[in-house]
Amino acid sequence: MSTKGTAVITGASSGIGAIYAERLAARGHDVILVARNAERLAQQAERIAQRHGVSTRVVDADLTDAAQLKQVEALLQADDSIRVLVNNAGFGGAGPLLQSDVDRMEEMVAINVTAVMRLTYAVAPRFVARGAGTIINISSIVAIGPEILNGVYGGTKAFVLGFSQSLKKELAGTGATVQVVLPGATATAFWDAAGLPVEQLPQTWVMSAADLVDAALAGLDRGEFVTIPSLQDGAEWEAFEAARQAMLPHLSSSTVAPRYSAAAAA
Repeated sequence: MSTKGTAVITGASSGIGAIYAERLAARGHDVILVARNAERLAQQAERIAQRHGVSTRVVDADLTDAAQLKQVEALLQADDSIRVLVNNAGFGGAGPLLQSDVDRMEEMVAINVTAVMRLTYAVAPRFVARGAGTIINISSIVAIGPEILNGVYGGTKAFVLGFSQSLKKELAGTGATVQVVLPGATATAFWDAAGLPVEQLPQTWVMSAADLVDAALAGLDRGEFVTIPSLQDGAEWEAFEAARQAMLPHLSSSTVAPRYSAAAAA
């Protein structure tokens, strides 16, 4: 058993999830790899075990399937060694909303929203009871720029950001922590699944998956809540968040804002 406990990574058979699994194993975590592709999972687990000498387990599961998702939840709830959860599994879309298949969009909500919520619920109570544990939620820059890609995708990633913001407040002082990562365009198979091959994007936009994960882990080490690896000037996010915080006390009032009262009177 690793002295650092176990890290669970969803979507771990390739791309960002596979690199998270590699990096966390290198840091001394045993790993549980969750994804649909059993063959790739087994290969990934074998490589990690050989390179880093940690314990590896694989869970072949489709997180869009409610029954399989609950099986993964049960595993997380029963394993007291788990110290880290990386909610990475998901997919996106680049096509216009009105040209997208609604059943496919429902699957997107299932994995990008429902799975993130349920797996977080599975580990958070134990993390709080222990006074330690880390939840890493992979969102996207479309959480704050939903016009960039498909609207359902943007909405699901906005959920991940908002859910993480609320969770951060709820976990304050418990010893359990949450980080939300907002990648920009990243060189993974995501783009093929989204219908827009990464080769068609300006290469100045596209970050390697390894650089993305390394930056996200550097942000975690720095104690960041929100990490946006592509954002060159961190003060821009700080200003965005400061404006949001300044507005919060003024969002609910028994009095109609004057601009609407004047319009009604006219």
